[in-house]
Amino acid sequence: MAEDRYCKTARRNLLWGMVFKKAPALLLFFGFVSALLCALEFDSPGDPAPLARRLADSMSDEQALAQCFMLGWVGAEPSPLILNWIRDRNIGGVKIFGWNTGDTKRLAATVGSLQKAALESGFGIPLFVATDQEGGMVRHVKGSTSETPGNMAIGASGRPVDAYWSGYYIGAELSLLGVNMNFAPAVDLYTNRDSVLIGSRSFGNDPVQAGILGAAFVKGLAAQGVIATAKHFPGHGDTSLDSHGVLPRIDATFETIWDRELVPYRLLAREGLAAIMTGHLAFPNTKAGEAPASLSSWFLKDVLREKIGYKGLIITDDLMMNGATVFAGSLSRAAKQALLAGNDVIMLSKTPSLYDPVWTFLLESMKDDAVFRGRVRDAARRIIEVKLEYLRGENKTPYIPDLKKVEEGLASPESSAFFLDLAAHSVTIVKDGGVLPLDREKAGRVLLAGQYPDFFSVGKKAYPGAVSFWYSSQASPEFLYYARNSDTVIFCLSGEDGLKPLSALKELGKRIIVFSVLSPIYLEGALWADAAIAVYSYSPDSFIAGFSAMLGRIKAEGKIPFPGDPAPPGLPPGIGQ
Repeated sequence: MAEDRYCKTARRNLLWGMVFKKAPALLLFFGFVSALLCALEFDSPGDPAPLARRLADSMSDEQALAQCFMLGWVGAEPSPLILNWIRDRNIGGVKIFGWNTGDTKRLAATVGSLQKAALESGFGIPLFVATDQEGGMVRHVKGSTSETPGNMAIGASGRPVDAYWSGYYIGAELSLLGVNMNFAPAVDLYTNRDSVLIGSRSFGNDPVQAGILGAAFVKGLAAQGVIATAKHFPGHGDTSLDSHGVLPRIDATFETIWDRELVPYRLLAREGLAAIMTGHLAFPNTKAGEAPASLSSWFLKDVLREKIGYKGLIITDDLMMNGATVFAGSLSRAAKQALLAGNDVIMLSKTPSLYDPVWTFLLESMKDDAVFRGRVRDAARRIIEVKLEYLRGENKTPYIPDLKKVEEGLASPESSAFFLDLAAHSVTIVKDGGVLPLDREKAGRVLLAGQYPDFFSVGKKAYPGAVSFWYSSQASPEFLYYARNSDTVIFCLSGEDGLKPLSALKELGKRIIVFSVLSPIYLEGALWADAAIAVYSYSPDSFIAGFSAMLGRIKAEGKIPFPGDPAPPGLPPGIGQ
């Protein structure tokens, strides 16, 4: 390992103390102590807790603070700036976003270069390499990774084994790429059905079910050596607003969220969950008042640490989101409040300059504020302990990815078969109307109306000769022309903007089948259709499963995972008005 300037100075002092016999004994003593501390490295043998404490205690303030930073960068290649943060500051982690991941082989090489820089610096402590690979519509690492049915499909199947294998196969692909931390599972409940941000990312609205499925997903990731991070504490599902742009206010009382949103976290804490991500969400009817939960010591210390008994890492969502910075007044203040509140890792989606105000403000605060300094050093100790627990040993994610294995392919035949199976037993017949199953002869002339290429390609295999039409938010004359000249219209509905062109078909007297993608909540505006079927992602497997069920080739056994008011006749519970 390359020696940093602290170790070089220590060894020089020790050498001079030994050479000059008349040197003060104090110099010799400090030389021995410094050399001993610098001999500590990440791969030193020992149990995680005491070794983490010794490593953290031997760090300077700068080194301890750097462990609390997790930074992103823009572009496919790592910028010189992010490399400087790793080499010069020894930051604790990096976050991979969708803009970094078009070429998976290049991404693997990038991860290897970043880890190499980290391992050659300071104490040889590896980076957390994190991303958001929830499955379904949130898949930041793209390229040749699997497109999966996602959380709501798991909720519709209702089988913990599906959650486990989803985490397992997602984790296998991340591990091959050197990604050792996944910001998943999302255990937000689908409480507010207008929640566009959460929607199909949720397992459903049953808190116990979400906790069970989340725990199974966590175990699947762990089997591949990937650290799971449940999010967004205390829960993002009871708002229609997006914390990227504003600070959502959720009016639920603490008693309500304790028995609802916090149930998955209570369960996961007992299972020894390694990490939790905090959400920029205000709960004004709790003791946190108007403060975001991510910046609230009451939520993080009193509730999460003390009442729930959680022992793992606490990580902020991106602090550059308006939900955090607007409340705090500046990014620097948000970062300090986040650490004081109880977060251990502060995440920034972009790479600041080495002498950015955030860094200098926090470092100065450590010098001037003993309480803050102690909090940062405690966070560094906790970070190192989690790294020692999860990033060493036979089951660890490799620091330097094997590019040959990446070239050979990330998705295995077993994972491909599993995700197709998951899509198949999550398909839900929301309304058959005496229409389904619909064979090719009965369907007659078919119009496929949608906005996804895979919907058209799979639909044409199911119904050869079908006409494809990419609809807009308005029912154009051309669209109505094709609909009038069809016997059956299969309309792919994935959001509110599809309801207007869909409703224009109502008076045409044609057979209308709604093929719901992502959250099926929008089917509430299409109860008049002859039949409706729901899948929960836009992955190719979901379209294959949906059309297979429509043709009657598989039995659709999925259930809408957010039971609601009683449904009208012919509809299952959960799609009522």
